[in-house]
Amino acid sequence: MPLSEIDYGQAQPIDSYGPGFFRIAGQVLKGGVLVTRTGARLWQGYGDPAPLLALSDQVDVIFIGTGREIAHLPAAFRTRLENAGIGVEIMDSPAACRTYNVLLSEGRRIAAALLPVD
Repeated sequence: MPLSEIDYGQAQPIDSYGPGFFRIAGQVLKGGVLVTRTGARLWQGYGDPAPLLALSDQVDVIFIGTGREIAHLPAAFRTRLENAGIGVEIMDSPAACRTYNVLLSEGRRIAAALLPVD
């Protein structure tokens, strides 16, 4: 099977992750992160919905990476995102990283809010 390199263009892929960090487009960020096609920033978790809500006109779906294991989101957090018209997909952070990169390469309107894998 031939393999081909993925071209993300100007978009910011998730390069890797490890205990307590994410590497996005070569930059290492420690802690939770919010990643969009244009960059990444630290994210403080479920108590910090404002940066996710600010994306309501830029993304259709936000992948929420809940850390090493999949977990339920706080109901109020999820409701705020959905009421803003943002689709929410919950998965563990490794799966969210992979899914984000695949859909990013397809040019989709997505973001990922990721809690670290400890």
